[in-house]
Amino acid sequence: MTAVALQLEQRTLQAEGTQRVFITDCEGPISKNDNAYELTERFVPNGDTLFALISKYDDVQADVVKKPGYKAGDTLKLVLPFLRAFGATDEEIEKFSARNILLVPGAKETLQFVRSVMPSFIVSTSYQQYIQALCSAVDFPLENVYCTELNLDKYKISKEERRELKRLEEEIVTMPMIKIPENAISISGFSERDRQTIQRLDEIFWKKISSMESGRMLREVNPIGGFEKANAVKDIVKKTGCKLCNVMYVGDSITDVQSFQLVRKNHGLTVSFNGNSYAIREAEVAVLSENTVVISVLADVFHRLGKDGVVQLVKDWRRPALKKTADPALYERMLELYPKSFPRVELITSNNKERLMKESTAFRKTVRGEAI
Repeated sequence: MTAVALQLEQRTLQAEGTQRVFITDCEGPISKNDNAYELTERFVPNGDTLFALISKYDDVQADVVKKPGYKAGDTLKLVLPFLRAFGATDEEIEKFSARNILLVPGAKETLQFVRSVMPSFIVSTSYQQYIQALCSAVDFPLENVYCTELNLDKYKISKEERRELKRLEEEIVTMPMIKIPENAISISGFSERDRQTIQRLDEIFWKKISSMESGRMLREVNPIGGFEKANAVKDIVKKTGCKLCNVMYVGDSITDVQSFQLVRKNHGLTVSFNGNSYAIREAEVAVLSENTVVISVLADVFHRLGKDGVVQLVKDWRRPALKKTADPALYERMLELYPKSFPRVELITSNNKERLMKESTAFRKTVRGEAI
């Protein structure tokens, strides 16, 4: 289909109220990176340990404590004072990100294909420096991306503050890793040791660092995660003139939970791609695959047949159904990549949810690594 023909078709669909839109997270469905983790590991001594603990604290604040104004993904602002203290700059972040992009196999082709059939967007918690480099690598329009704006260079901190931040970093990396009890609904369900860790991190971030010059980062940087991702979805719907029931949303983590909930509540399609337990808990379709061609197939069917068409295909995820339903070129690509058995694709139900949480989380680690 030519670009002109596609535009005419999309205008017709928009006028009829049936315009369909594709929205995807970035890290996970498109790339294997955890850019903020990688940056912290690169610039901060024991940065891997620091990021892991802060990320777990982030899960506690977002999913258990539900701290007012806090959202999943705010790890990306909590690590910034430490990145700045150890000399990170916007230019260095941009260069490091561009050098270390690691795409999920098939991601570039999937984005190009989906863009050829319907309006497509990326909604990512990632820093803009990383997203700019990634969009260049996959030839995706930056104007169709929502991400975390960051101007690290504008925060000027004194030598004394740098020393204090480095001291706090040394303290944090000696703390025990927080273990979140299953189905925890409050801090009272945590071990005494973990309650003490959480309390101390509260003091460090919301009292000590918040009172410093670098505390401006905690107030001014707004990671696009949690409810901000959901707000981005709403903005896309408004801009494109589509309805939420005609949105396909692909995600993989806790930062996608509220987008999943929004789209699912309004009868759109929600897909977990190698998702963790948070994603499986909220999505309707689970994909376990090392290649994104499956997303191309599901997006194509969604574009042509809507959510019902995708559900019917997933219920009968076998060669005859795929051959009958999928785009012929995509079907041939599936056969080329998977001559013996196709990647796992399942509808998530109350009966298989617990199993899929474990299996998808385990598969996720084989694709993206143990640290993610």
